[in-house]
Amino acid sequence: MPEMDGQEKTEQATGKRLNDSRDEGKVAKSVEINSLAIFTTGLLMIFFTQKYIGTRLADFSIKIFNSLDTVNVNKDFVQDFAKECLYFLLVTLAPVFGALVAVALIVNIAQVGFKFTVKSMVPSMNKFNPLNGLKRIFISTRSLLEVAKSLAKLVIIGGFTYSVLSQLISNASMLAELTIPEVVNYMVESAYTLLWKIVLVYALIAAVDFIYQRFKFKKELMMTKQEVKEENKQTEGDPQIKARIRRLQFQSAKNRMMKDVPNADVIITNPTHYAVALRYNVQKDSAPKVLAKGMDELAQRIKAIAAENGVPIHEDVQLARALYKYCNIGDEIPAKLFKAVAQILAYIFKLKNTKKKKSIV
Repeated sequence: MPEMDGQEKTEQATGKRLNDSRDEGKVAKSVEINSLAIFTTGLLMIFFTQKYIGTRLADFSIKIFNSLDTVNVNKDFVQDFAKECLYFLLVTLAPVFGALVAVALIVNIAQVGFKFTVKSMVPSMNKFNPLNGLKRIFISTRSLLEVAKSLAKLVIIGGFTYSVLSQLISNASMLAELTIPEVVNYMVESAYTLLWKIVLVYALIAAVDFIYQRFKFKKELMMTKQEVKEENKQTEGDPQIKARIRRLQFQSAKNRMMKDVPNADVIITNPTHYAVALRYNVQKDSAPKVLAKGMDELAQRIKAIAAENGVPIHEDVQLARALYKYCNIGDEIPAKLFKAVAQILAYIFKLKNTKKKKSIV
């Protein structure tokens, strides 16, 4: 398995690595899929346009042969003939070439999606280094694999081509008895026969190459554990800094919570491990709210602040634990605790009213 700085690349590529690779123009793409699509399209276009192409070729051939005895070969004739041939080829083969170009674009987009990027076009001095170029061509494993693939394709397709052409050559003796249109049609049909057999071979080659390219691309983009950590730092921030921010946020929230303790109506405690400060405004709140809560040392601080500000402290082990477990700061208490809390608040409000009456008297 490939290594970097002593670390094995054991981690799958992250989304950021895949996006960066795509921006640089590096994607999992099989050239053989393109070749298969072009061959298949060419086969279909020849099949559907063979009469059109055959007729035009026959007419053009007859025109040339009929004018052989009157041809005056000179500079002007050669130029005019070249222009006429070029125009003939463009008009005759335009449907085929147009379909091939369209299919090539569609297949490329289907494999990798559409994304315009200029990073891959930015010149790099490393690409102009002749030593690096020679290494990539003659020494790298990739170049050796490409050579092996090319040789394998050459042998396979060459074998099929030879088997088809040998049969066509054996039948060529009968062409002398055919008319020019029949000869042209025979040539078109022979080309069609050769193409569809090559397409079958290429379908197998393309399927294997597509699987291989996907596998190779994923393997090349694999990352070490350290690379994943560094990327997380870049995208999400340094874990130490994030932890410090969380500590500061927690401390700030705790300070705000302690400031709210004097506004509580009652502190529910168990009595040593838990403390929960509750407030209930009959006119604003639909249920009592948790202003503060704490465990162990924080619970003792809540009780101390409550005692300094005259907030009643009520000991209830089960209720204190339940409130601490099920409620967050700012939450209303759950319905299942309404009854127990209501009884306590009713008692606290009764004490407050009694104190008010005594102070008035």
